[in-house]
Order: sequence, then C-alpha cells, then structure tokens
Amino acid sequence: MDMHTLYRDHHGWLERWLISKLGCSHRAADLAQDTFMRLLAKDDPPGLHEPRAFLTTVAKRVMSNQWRREQLEQAYLEALAHQPERFALSPEEQALVMETLLQVDRLLDGLPGVVRRVFLHVQLDGMSHADVARALNISISTVKRHLRRAALRCYFGLELEQ
Repeated sequence: MDMHTLYRDHHGWLERWLISKLGCSHRAADLAQDTFMRLLAKDDPPGLHEPRAFLTTVAKRVMSNQWRREQLEQAYLEALAHQPERFALSPEEQALVMETLLQVDRLLDGLPGVVRRVFLHVQLDGMSHADVARALNISISTVKRHLRRAALRCYFGLELEQ
C-alpha cells in the first residue's frame, strides 16, 4: 500500500481514534499529521497487512513522545524559573538548550531505565560513579558499563548489546 492510499483511506479514521483518546480535535489533528509525517520520513515504508493496527501503534508512540516532550519542556521551564536573573539565558539560548535536551531524550529512549538514570546522574547531577552506585544499589563497574552504553548511544547513536 502506498502512502497516498494509506493516508486517503485511514487518516480520517486515525484522527477520530485520536479524538476519542485525547478529547481534543486540535491535538488529534496534529498528532494524526505527525503520525503520517513519521511514516513519510522512513526510507522504506513497510508493507502493511493491517494498516489500522500499524497506524495505532505509530500514533501511540507519537503521543508518548509528545507527552514526554511536554514533561521535559515543563521541567526545563521550572528549572529556568529558579535560576538567578544574572544567569538568565536569551530566548535563542533557551531554544538551543531545549533542542539539545530533546535530542538526548530521543537518544536515551529505548535504553533500560537504570542505564538512563546512571547517565543522567553523572551528566546532569554531577554525581561520582561511587555515589551513583550507592544511590542505585549497583556496583561501580555496572555504573561504568551503563554509562558507556548510554554515552555511546548519545555521542554516536549506537545501540549496544547488553
């Protein structure tokens, strides 16, 4: 099934399904478009036997990513609100920091929670390996292994075997 046919035959259905989940037609319309944009961005769209099941799965991921982005943005704005005035960032700097945070979040997505926590404790909280090991009740060598895995994923986009 080509993208034109998929869109024509299922966009309206997907938007109605999203409205039933979100209760907001505007957000549903945006997320339906985002779902199809994600599919268009793929080099090789999959052959679909069950297009609505597939679209539902992709739409759920898009909703989850949107929800996570909103949470991240809210946390960032709260952190900015607590900064002293002399450390205030320009709107351009704020946008760059937000985009960087979103990129790191996307790269860490899919890694086990403990791996993400190790990376964030070290990179954002400035915790030592020993402090992270104590906080998460794991060994220092496990902290180093998790940190390496997350760092390689962030720096090079690599997914390593566990």
